[in-house]
Amino acid sequence: MFKLKIIGQGVEKIQELNKTSIFIGRAQENDLILAVPSVSKRHARMLIKDGRYVIMDVGSTNGTFVNGKQINGPVVVKPNDIISIGEYEIVLLPPTHKASSDDIKQRTPPPPPPIPPAQKNTKIPSASMPQKPPSKAPNEEIISAFKREVHSRLIEAMDLKRLDLSKLGESELYERTREKIREIVELLQREGQFPSGADKSQIIQEIVDEALGLGPLEEFIADKTVTEIMVNGAKQIYIERDGKLYLTDKTFSSDQAVMGAIERIIAPLGRRIDESSPLVDARLKDGSRVNAIIPPLAIKGPTITIRKFRKDKLTMDDLIRSNTISEEMVEFLKVCVFYRKNILISGGTGSGKTTTLNALSEFIPNDERIITVEDAAELQLKQEHWVQLESRPPNIEGKGQITIRDLVRNCLRMRPDRIIVGECRGGEALDMLQAMNTGHDGSLTTIHANSPRDALSRLETMVLMAGIDIPVRAIREQVSSAINIILHQARFSDGSRKVTHISEITGMEGDIITMQDIFVFKQQGYDENGRVLGEFVATGFIPKFYDELRQRGIELDLSIFK
Repeated sequence: MFKLKIIGQGVEKIQELNKTSIFIGRAQENDLILAVPSVSKRHARMLIKDGRYVIMDVGSTNGTFVNGKQINGPVVVKPNDIISIGEYEIVLLPPTHKASSDDIKQRTPPPPPPIPPAQKNTKIPSASMPQKPPSKAPNEEIISAFKREVHSRLIEAMDLKRLDLSKLGESELYERTREKIREIVELLQREGQFPSGADKSQIIQEIVDEALGLGPLEEFIADKTVTEIMVNGAKQIYIERDGKLYLTDKTFSSDQAVMGAIERIIAPLGRRIDESSPLVDARLKDGSRVNAIIPPLAIKGPTITIRKFRKDKLTMDDLIRSNTISEEMVEFLKVCVFYRKNILISGGTGSGKTTTLNALSEFIPNDERIITVEDAAELQLKQEHWVQLESRPPNIEGKGQITIRDLVRNCLRMRPDRIIVGECRGGEALDMLQAMNTGHDGSLTTIHANSPRDALSRLETMVLMAGIDIPVRAIREQVSSAINIILHQARFSDGSRKVTHISEITGMEGDIITMQDIFVFKQQGYDENGRVLGEFVATGFIPKFYDELRQRGIELDLSIFK
């Protein structure tokens, strides 16, 4: 037999249950019903064994606590121990307690002591006055549990996964879903299950975003100042703003909600993610690049990284204004692109390689045929004669994969004037070099590297990944004859991005590729706000191809190299 004091929802009651085993939860089939979203449908079990009272959690969402500590298995409880389940506290009472089983008492504070006549005008100490409980912000776990309850009822009411979106229309689906969520929230509010202190309109909007959009990420996707979004499981969302990382106060209601967001991103692209294929690259409708990785590879839960896509493409003028590059550098690069020099853009992750590649493309004449090859399409070219190709992962049977290398090979049959590869990562580097060496001058690509010299080593390694046995000297000769200019970009500690080197490959000396810096960024320290100080300088070296152009009668400004 159990005699329990139950405290919650501003009510305290004592209940007797003439059983040796009871279940506690939100659903009606439980012996002790706690009808709030923070309590699972079947949350915990209590039983009497060998004269002792034992409690165990039965797979609840929010856990069961005894005297403030979460339990992970059966735990013996004694009289006056406090069991916490959701918003409720349950106290096991000793047999000597005389309260009746259904005796319900509203919690009321004791009346204040009478004020003696002589003290009517004196200030009463606050301790002697009845205190109104301070208004508490709703617990995040309670709100998350409430959202999950609304979401499960929403799926029962309108099967979102089976709705024909093409017939229904996006705006009509949004309005129907929003109206149904509002009805469910108001029903739960009438039943007393709405989290006290929560903003109803905000919760409705968050549930709509989670049901049809990307949940708490919608706010950051709409924010133009946010450049990157990082989801590390359901309870941790970071954003990047002005080159700095910030932990937000937004969360998903569960890992299942994160998985739902991933599915909504990749489904229109015909891609999949599951235990057999637990990582995927994709893009949003606006072109933002997305990477997702799920358990068992991601230990803390489904992880999403979104590189935001700028609707307003950055130009070289924008990069000059942001002090990413100098006017003299831009003038030189304009000549390089126009006169069809092959350019390799190197840099670390997040250093701005793709942004610079986009900006460089504006110097390509409009009458040329351009073909771009990418893993996830994100380049923005203004030219009309532009063919955009995107690789494809294997299907569920492991077939149908189209790699970057396949697409680069196919480009050669498409009569390109320029080939732009979003990023060289593997064996496609060999095909790219061969294309550059067989008449496809003016090609552009990016590569991950820490310096211009390191970019050459990385390129050499990637050519070896093509699986063809080529002597290292032959590879270096290919690289030295194919690549004309290496532009290296770096991201500094203050979040700024700068072009630190523009170098020309000048040939071979023995087995070594030789290069010469044309422009460099010289750092001179930091200001009082931690911003990087420095200047872009010319080394005085004039590129070899400038002499070739002058011999062809093309007059160029040499003052930029002084």
